[in-house]
Amino acid sequence: MPDRPRPSSYIDMPRLHLFILCCSIALLASCSSTSKQEPPKTAQNTPPPSYFKVDPATAGTVAGTIRFTGKKPPRKPIDMSEDPACVAAHHGRAYDESLVVGPNGGLANAFVYVNSGLEGKKFTVPSDPVTIDQNGCWFHPRVFGIQTGQTLRVTNSDPVTHNIHPLAQINREWNHSQGQGDAPLARRFLTPEIMIRVKCNIHSWMRAYIGVVDNPYFAVTATDGSFEIRNLPPGDYTIEAWQEDLGKQQQGIKLVPPRRPPPISPSKALVLDDIPAFASPYPCSSVGR
Repeated sequence: MPDRPRPSSYIDMPRLHLFILCCSIALLASCSSTSKQEPPKTAQNTPPPSYFKVDPATAGTVAGTIRFTGKKPPRKPIDMSEDPACVAAHHGRAYDESLVVGPNGGLANAFVYVNSGLEGKKFTVPSDPVTIDQNGCWFHPRVFGIQTGQTLRVTNSDPVTHNIHPLAQINREWNHSQGQGDAPLARRFLTPEIMIRVKCNIHSWMRAYIGVVDNPYFAVTATDGSFEIRNLPPGDYTIEAWQEDLGKQQQGIKLVPPRRPPPISPSKALVLDDIPAFASPYPCSSVGR
C-alpha cells in the first residue's frame, strides 16, 4: 500500500522497548413449643441492566495501519515430528507465526482496542459466539477478541486429539481435551483480561491469544497491518495496540462529533494511517512465555 500524507489526526507512536459465593443462609429454629414464624418475604424484582445506546449520527470510526519498522526477523521452522498427522497437514514445513510481517511492513495479529474512555457504559453482549478452531495443529484465529459474557465456541477439525488450555490470570483457568468428531465446547469469560494465552497441552507449539473486553470496540490487524474500530461514540480515548512478541503501546485520541448532519458520501473515519507502531526488537526474547 503506497504511503499517504499523514493526516492531522496522525498519532506518532514512539519506539517500543520490550517489557513485557455462593452464600447460604442458615435458618435457626427455636426449640420452644411456641416457635415464631416469620412473615413470607416478597420477591425483590431486579431491574434489567441499562445498556448504552450509540447515536450513529455522532459515532465515528478509528482506522489505520500498524507497521513493523527495522530489520525483519527470519521465519523460524516449527518441529512437529512428534505427531505425523500434524506434519502431514503442513506437508513437512511449518513456521512460527508469532511475528507476521507483510511485504510492506504491515504487522498482522496485533490486538487493538479502546483501553480507556468508556468507563460507566454497559454494552449489550452479542448473541453470536466467537469460534476458535483447532485445524492443521494450529489455533485459528491466533489472536482474537471477545466480550465479557459472550460465548466462546471451541471446535476441533483435526483427525487428532487436542487439549485447549487458556492460561487465564483473572478469569477462571480451565483446560479440556477434544478429540476428532467431538462436539463443540462452550465457555465464557466474565471479567476483562488482556491478554489470555492459550496453549494445547498435547502440542507445545500451538498458541493463541484472547483479548477479553467489556465493550465491542476492538480489532485485530489484518495481514497488511490494517485495522478498523467502528461506531465509536465521541469522547477522549486511550487506544492500545498489543502484539505477542513486541509488547504494547498506548496513544490518546479525541473523537469529536460533527457540528452538522454528516453528508452521505464522505467518510467520518478518523484515520490513523502509516503508524510505525512497533520498532524491530530483533534479536529479541519472547514476552509472556
